[in-house]
Amino acid sequence: MSRFPKLAWLLVPALACTIAAAAPVAESIPLPDDFAPEGIAVGTGSTFYAGSLVDGDIYRGDLRTGEGSVFIDAPAGRQAAGLKVDEAGHRLFVAGGATGAAFVYDTRSGTPIATVALGTPGASLINDVVVTRDGAYFTDSFSPVLYRVPFGPSGTLLPPETITLTGPATAIVTTEPNLNGIVATPSGGTLVVGHTALGALFTVDPATGASEQIAISGGELIPGTNDGLLLRGKRLWVVENFANRILEIRMTPDLTSGHIVSVITNSDVGGLFRVPTTVAGHGDRLAVVNGRFDVGLPPPFGPGAPPGTDYDVVLVKP
Repeated sequence: MSRFPKLAWLLVPALACTIAAAAPVAESIPLPDDFAPEGIAVGTGSTFYAGSLVDGDIYRGDLRTGEGSVFIDAPAGRQAAGLKVDEAGHRLFVAGGATGAAFVYDTRSGTPIATVALGTPGASLINDVVVTRDGAYFTDSFSPVLYRVPFGPSGTLLPPETITLTGPATAIVTTEPNLNGIVATPSGGTLVVGHTALGALFTVDPATGASEQIAISGGELIPGTNDGLLLRGKRLWVVENFANRILEIRMTPDLTSGHIVSVITNSDVGGLFRVPTTVAGHGDRLAVVNGRFDVGLPPPFGPGAPPGTDYDVVLVKP
């Protein structure tokens, strides 16, 4: 999230990617009008979930058919920013934005499993989440900390822990979100977080909170725009929301540095990017949700988008 931040397919011939040799192809899957999404996650098969910043509702759809509907009608007062699926536990973890909380739902029934208090409502922005073998980690865009909800025996949720960061990722820039997107290595031994205000990426040791900046070559991240992240092997994708583009970075094995190998711009996808916020992977495609923050951030971050504003998920095959 930044700045504070049945079937209707549209097949778009794509222009050549700015750097990549292959031309991306993009398709649009509609979400409900006025939904105001921010996060997207892919679950079993071609199922995807998108969350609403307005009311915390969760939409469930199919990336193959484009069909879907609101799956979870969240209780009043909730928000949904970043989200991730824990397939083994049949759970959906949701970063609760300005509520300062995390919400956990059953992916089979939509039943609420837990509400976990993390930060201070109104003074925290619980922005994104990643699920590892031992727990779920959340970023707070207003504080130099991560929150961990550990998994106990049989995946039970244990009381949350606060991981106080040290090093360069602790910088707080009051005019922009700070820590934002988060991903993890398969073992969970290293986390990668994006810092929106700085336009930088950092590794974080979840055991100590120590951070190190990742050296980027082949181009630059645009400060104030980096949002959701996706890590697959040594390929890291970075969504730059207001820049309407996605970077692919080839990381070194130790994740200390990376080289930008491709940039998917808005012209490459026929103008389908409309302030994209987060990204999930599905096969060889990227599923990106359009937040449309340029037409109005939802309360309490802004006045909201005009009534009838349409939203969608864009599928991109790089």
